[in-house]
Amino acid sequence: MNDQQLLRYSRHILLDEIDIAGQEKLLAGHALIIGAGGLGSPAAMYLASAGMGRITLVDDDTVDLTNLQRQIMHTTGRVGQLKVQSGQQALEEINPDIDIVALAERVSDARLGELVRSATVVLDCSDNFDTRHAVNRACVTHKVPLVSGAAIRFDGQVSVFDPRSGTAPCYACLFPPDQKFDEVQCSTMGVFSPLVGIIGTMQAAEALKLTAGIGESLAGRLQILDARNMEWTTIRLARNPACPVCGAAHPA
Repeated sequence: MNDQQLLRYSRHILLDEIDIAGQEKLLAGHALIIGAGGLGSPAAMYLASAGMGRITLVDDDTVDLTNLQRQIMHTTGRVGQLKVQSGQQALEEINPDIDIVALAERVSDARLGELVRSATVVLDCSDNFDTRHAVNRACVTHKVPLVSGAAIRFDGQVSVFDPRSGTAPCYACLFPPDQKFDEVQCSTMGVFSPLVGIIGTMQAAEALKLTAGIGESLAGRLQILDARNMEWTTIRLARNPACPVCGAAHPA
């Protein structure tokens, strides 16, 4: 690190758990963020400010006025722009020393595999089960840790699915792909503005911990937030031996 970087990241370096070695791991890290909206905004902004060396934003949507109530990476002046372009501008203004890659794509399984295998950590900030399952499959295949978040109305959840562990569950252990779940979206159900900030920031924290190799991740634990009463519930998760993605009959 040069003198400017030592100054920029000095408050991290003062932490014994991070220090210079941990910060250098962050600067060498690559975070792949699927979704540049409500969850992706705070997650990306904190990763950028913390010095994640490369951040790849993937989203094919454009900034809409209705997004601005919660998607803090975007501004009124950038309504109509691609979200990844708006996000790239915001992140470069926060930290010009890191590499921001903007991909205006709706990624498929094959493309996801290509992107995931080059990442240190993946953050799923999408809003539909098909994408979440596709991201999970790619992470299991390439053994890249996945930080998953979701938020709707006043309810949020966050967990880590780490396929590097032989015992940790994957996303499909929790939500089997052959089961049907109601798709609920902010456009029809609404969402409490700070909720996505809370969950997205937790995703950033888990991604930083995984990249720097500090602390204990949320692997095997699902954190659920009721923001009406600001109450957290922890659910312990176990790997499903019959999981069609990570189970014994389906080795990665």
